Amino acid sequence: LLFRGRQFEEDLIVADLNLDAVFMRRLHDPRRRQEVFALGRDEVTLIPVHDRPAGRPSKYGHSPSEPLSEIEEVYAALVLGTRDYVLKNGFDKVVIGLSGGIDSSLVAAIAVDALGNDRVRGLFMPSPYTSAESREDVFALAGNLGIEVTEIPIDAVFTSYIEALGPFFRDLPPDAAEENIQARIRGNLLMAMSNKFGWLVLTTGNKSEMSVGYATLYGDMAGGFAIIKDVPKTLVYKLSEFRNWKSGKALIPERVLWKEPSAELRPDQKDTDTLPPYEVLDPVLKAYIEEDRSFDEIINLGCEVECTKRVIDMIDRSEYKRRQAPPGIKITPRAFGRDRRFPITNRYRSY
Repeated sequence: LLFRGRQFEEDLIVADLNLDAVFMRRLHDPRRRQEVFALGRDEVTLIPVHDRPAGRPSKYGHSPSEPLSEIEEVYAALVLGTRDYVLKNGFDKVVIGLSGGIDSSLVAAIAVDALGNDRVRGLFMPSPYTSAESREDVFALAGNLGIEVTEIPIDAVFTSYIEALGPFFRDLPPDAAEENIQARIRGNLLMAMSNKFGWLVLTTGNKSEMSVGYATLYGDMAGGFAIIKDVPKTLVYKLSEFRNWKSGKALIPERVLWKEPSAELRPDQKDTDTLPPYEVLDPVLKAYIEEDRSFDEIINLGCEVECTKRVIDMIDRSEYKRRQAPPGIKITPRAFGRDRRFPITNRYRSY
């Protein structure tokens, strides 16, 4: 390998190639001989050059650049994909709902790397269940990234919803209905900012959540572009750690990396109340979605039977949500909305 351009960046390498030497060398390989003669020799366009002596040859590009590691490659792809989508579709700024969690923190970091901190706005919308630590983490992140954050509490709006629905919800225990109202209030506020100022809303859902439907239609799914929709949760943590390592400091606050994930839509809520731990969930998702393995094959990999049944059921039942999700960046072999097609109406189960 003589030359390699920079990955996920604009680059230009100029080199002279002796095509006759390449042709003769290929003729010595019997596997290529028939193919070469069948296609015929390509026509070469001669470019006239001046006959005056050439200057000192440039050393630019005469050695291959170092290939990126897998984690660097994914992060660079997310940055490039974000920059291209936002700018080539004519948006000047983006807005992100910041919660103090790992997903919105990573999305904000990617957006700043792609667009610059002057083009990224944060919106913090605390509810009665938002912890003081989450608020601290939001503003610490914003300070590290140099982005402006607007705080709009949703307590009063949420209370007005509950009062309006009181005659219908009376004597019924709180459940996902009350939780999703909060997510949809936030979605409405983000879209209002988008409509008023022309900002693109970046959603913050990851592939693990989208796989099993752990997202709210017209709530946290409301937006124009989903940067990490093809990024599993375990990879979200690795990318966040990489970004901190790259900056040489805790750009994403350390507490965000180790605190237990929570949607904070009810008291003491944790993601594991609804889902298996992500280190258990993600291997099942990869086997079923990306590797197209059957239920029996997944069990043979060592996954627990009841957990696998439950995960597959959640995946299959959540197709209707994924069909209504915004577009995003593909970084895995099989991405939702592009590579994996599954009917919304389907009662078949393989177990």
